[in-house]
Amino acid sequence: MPRPEKHVFVCTQNRPQGHPRGSCASSGCAEIMNEFMSEIQARNLFDKIGLTNTGCMGPCNMGPTVLVYPEGIMYGSLKKDDVKTIIEQHLLGGTPVADLLMPEGVW
Repeated sequence: MPRPEKHVFVCTQNRPQGHPRGSCASSGCAEIMNEFMSEIQARNLFDKIGLTNTGCMGPCNMGPTVLVYPEGIMYGSLKKDDVKTIIEQHLLGGTPVADLLMPEGVW
């Protein structure tokens, strides 16, 4: 398997309902993870994009969160439709999606 150009980490942290920090699971991270998987498969991008689910990355109240390496770019409060934009503009096009970036004070 070739080394991917980009690696996407999707937070799938699940905490009990009502936990003060919240969790990406309660914000819809499964839908985000599934959409990344579907798009990578449909476009046959396995050699370009690695995808890994992960535990908490910190800003739980701004989930679902996604971290892209090697740049160290974090996106937050994502919706299913944002996945295609991230793939097109950032992962394939090389330009981070400014409207979806975590605020500087957070990441």
